[in-house]
Amino acid sequence: MRQELANVAGICDGVRCDMAMLMLPEVYRRTWNIEIEPFWPEAIRRIRLDQPDFVFIAEVYWDLEWTLLQQDFDYTYDKRLYDRLRGQNALSVKEHLAADQDFQRKQVRFLENHDEPRAAAAFPPSVHEAAAVLTYLSPGLRFFHQGQMEGRKTHIPMHLCRAPAEAIDTAVRNFYQRLLRVLRLPIVRSGDWTLLTPAPTDQAPTDQAPTDQAPTDQDPTDQKDDDAESDREIIACVWSLEKRNRVLVIVNYTPEPVSSHLKLPFPDLRRQKVRLRDLMGTTKGEESGDALLKTGLAIDLPPWGYRVLELSVMAS
Repeated sequence: MRQELANVAGICDGVRCDMAMLMLPEVYRRTWNIEIEPFWPEAIRRIRLDQPDFVFIAEVYWDLEWTLLQQDFDYTYDKRLYDRLRGQNALSVKEHLAADQDFQRKQVRFLENHDEPRAAAAFPPSVHEAAAVLTYLSPGLRFFHQGQMEGRKTHIPMHLCRAPAEAIDTAVRNFYQRLLRVLRLPIVRSGDWTLLTPAPTDQAPTDQAPTDQAPTDQDPTDQKDDDAESDREIIACVWSLEKRNRVLVIVNYTPEPVSSHLKLPFPDLRRQKVRLRDLMGTTKGEESGDALLKTGLAIDLPPWGYRVLELSVMAS
């Protein structure tokens, strides 16, 4: 097996190791009742003696991703994020993205591969776009499958080696073209990524004057509960390369519209004018840096809605 790895390393720049966790001593022991020495650390070391930049990717399950990263793999499959996106559970997606940054950067992010259903078939169109924004604008290795960007829906077994003709889904293709333009930006290739927490809307100021209107029967805590629920369901992060250049990613990964405010933890925005440009759309705008720091950026998103905003400080 080590010789096969050496043969592969002689003709390409990296390798994906299928079901790599099966060669872990503890897994081998449970499966075959046979004791073996650790395989991967020595096998990887030998390859890198001649090719130090050769990339090792592990297909791995059973919560053994970190174990294989400790055995010198460069990246491991992030099947857990994929499953949580398929489950359409915003809170579990957010919790997963809150993992350690070193771990996040070594994950292979994907929405489909040769084992899984086609993304265009597995996700309804609006969910597909929201899931793709979360997947590919998170840190890690971005993995696209043949036909994914054209909206192909027929899952092809690898041994078949052929596929039926399918019409290109222009909406899917146009979406991925916009997303790829964002992914080419240096800031989302080599910048720093941070998960953000929306502020409850009752922290935001209101310009509405008090009135003598009779109170309603609605419990005032109901609105607070609704706001808190929105805050849990909005997933927001920021890519930063320089203090004057940031990209905000805000996703409502739910079937309901949400409203909230996103406080921005960037002190350098104080007393600055900030330009906002939607990188996945056409809208532009300006905001006061003081307002973004104090009350936050207003967020109003439809079901499965998202915004990818370039945030830049305007020259004074």
